Amino acid sequence: MKPYLFAAISAGFLATSFAASAADGPAILESKCASCHALTQPENSALDHVWERKGPDLYYAGDKFNKPWLVEWLQDPIRIRPAGEFYFKHVKKGDKVDVVDESTLTEHPKLAKADAEAAADALMALTGPEGLIEKGKFKDKKASPMAKMLFTKLRGCYACHSTGDGKGGLSGPELHTGGERLQPDFIYSYIKDPQKIDKSVWMPKLNISEQDLQNLTSYIVQLSGKKEAK
Repeated sequence: MKPYLFAAISAGFLATSFAASAADGPAILESKCASCHALTQPENSALDHVWERKGPDLYYAGDKFNKPWLVEWLQDPIRIRPAGEFYFKHVKKGDKVDVVDESTLTEHPKLAKADAEAAADALMALTGPEGLIEKGKFKDKKASPMAKMLFTKLRGCYACHSTGDGKGGLSGPELHTGGERLQPDFIYSYIKDPQKIDKSVWMPKLNISEQDLQNLTSYIVQLSGKKEAK
């Protein structure tokens, strides 16, 4: 085969493969994700929806996640919620406190790299209703020395969330990968008014000052999963 003909065929094959992979993103979401996650905004957002769902809603995934994290995580998922989506269903009585009942939890499916990239593209295309996330309100400043104390002691975040230091609660998602995983505008908006984004979620609305809101967001943004912010 002549070199130019081989090159043309190869280029066509690569283009076709790429197009198929990109086109498969929504199909991958339907086959792999839809049974546990809401890909469109649920008509019912009351408590029974939160109680019954197996994974977090994804209809606003493009406003929530950072794409590079999605691509990596979908290939090698590590549990974000230590006690599952609804922790009451996945804990048992321990010697002193409730502990996670691992037997009730299932592993998240892994995707091949090409499928993970296609699924991540499809997820990033899912955005919520206008105004769901407050865009541009976070000032992207370095967290003040008080930020960690706000998180661990003054605002009670440690009761439900961990930051990778062996402390913190199990009922909410871990936040030691928060900066890699979540967009700053989402973090800011969710802390400010969790029920605006997830109507019946049990995270309390803190009613905190704008300065504290900026500081808490800055603290979480700096958490990369590698080294906790000082």
